[in-house]
Amino acid sequence: MKITVKHQLLVDALHLLHDDNERIARSRIDHDPADPRALLRAVLEEFLPVDAQRATALRVFAAYYARSLTDPALAAVFLAAEQPLERLVADLIEAAQAAGHTAPGLDAWREADLLVSGAVGLGGDVLHGRRTLADVRRTLDYHLDKIFAGDPARTARVPGERSGGRGQRVAGSGEHSRPTAR
Repeated sequence: MKITVKHQLLVDALHLLHDDNERIARSRIDHDPADPRALLRAVLEEFLPVDAQRATALRVFAAYYARSLTDPALAAVFLAAEQPLERLVADLIEAAQAAGHTAPGLDAWREADLLVSGAVGLGGDVLHGRRTLADVRRTLDYHLDKIFAGDPARTARVPGERSGGRGQRVAGSGEHSRPTAR
């Protein structure tokens, strides 16, 4: 495929969008080094349309992604071999593992892969109105609670204490609530 000047501008703009979003995300994430779960949750929140800037960025990325399915130059931007987002999340999980904050036996890379792809997909569902932001946050918290189940500071919490939501335990019933179709 011959790359025209116009097409190269599209590819360059996608690179700039990635760089700009990373810079903005880093400036927003304020974390306590003693709470790796909170840091990981803050990173995942960056994939959700919690404000106008992130909603716009998600829409633009979705448009670029759709076009990248038939455009090798754009696909190359999305398919970078080093997978920096997954690597960041895996590194955070590995650091928490080393400090004894996670459930035993986790594969940090597999967890990161699922968390990143899940957060991105759920963010798209919020944009479409298929899910609420509150529901998506409960889903992320559910998975983070599983990852950080080995953290002594977190295991003191009684199961079912959180406010109800999709797939959460119904206090005292031993049953899980069922997600409802929208």
